[in-house]
Amino acid sequence: MSRFIISPHAQRTPEWRQDRLGKLTGSTVSAIFAGGEGRSRAALRCALVLERITGQAQTLDFETDDMAWGNEQEPFSRMATEAATGLDIAQCGFLYLPRIQTGISVDGLIEEAGTLGVWESKSPKSKNHYAYLLAGIIPPIYRPQVIHGMYVTGAQFAIFTSYDPRLPGSLGTFIVRIERDQAEIDAHERAVLQFLSEVDKEEKLMRLTADAPIVIH
Repeated sequence: MSRFIISPHAQRTPEWRQDRLGKLTGSTVSAIFAGGEGRSRAALRCALVLERITGQAQTLDFETDDMAWGNEQEPFSRMATEAATGLDIAQCGFLYLPRIQTGISVDGLIEEAGTLGVWESKSPKSKNHYAYLLAGIIPPIYRPQVIHGMYVTGAQFAIFTSYDPRLPGSLGTFIVRIERDQAEIDAHERAVLQFLSEVDKEEKLMRLTADAPIVIH
C-alpha cells in the first residue's frame, strides 16, 4: 500500500482544488516555521480553517510574470537535470497523505535503484539564481518545501534545481542533491502535526460557534 495518494486531476481544475482544500501544502509549509504567532503562520491557519468550513479556496488563483516564467522553464529545467544526473524525472499530480491533512505538488518523482526521490525546480530572477550559485546549498526559503516533499512521499533523497537559461553555459543550471536525514524529517513532522492540531482546534471552535448565535454584551 502506497504511503500517499496521487490526485488524478489536472492542476487548477475544480477537482484538483477540492483535493487540496484545507490541507497544508508544500507551497505554504514554510509559513509554519515563522515562529510563535507570526503573521504568516496565523494567516495560514485562518485560511485552512476557512477552507474547511466554507468549502472555498482562500488563495487567489492568478499567475504573476515570475510564475509564468517558471512554468515555461520547468520542462527545460527537467531536461537539464536529467542530462546532468542521468536520472529520469516523472511528472505527477498533487500527492497527499490519507490520514493527515497535508500534501504537496512535487515537480517530479525519481526512481533510482529501487529508491524514491523527489525533484523541486525553481526558475528565479537572475540575481537570486546567482546568489544560490554562490551559496552552494538549497536556498533556506525553499528547504521546508523540499523536506516536506520527502516527508509526504517517504522519499530517500531530493534534488533541487535552480534553472536560469539567461546565464551562459553551466552557470544556468544549479543542482543540489540531499539524502534523507531522518532526524530532520522527524522534526518536520512534529512541526506539521503541531500546526495541524492548532488548525483542527480552531476549526472545531468555529463549528461550535456556528451552532449558537454570537451575542456581544
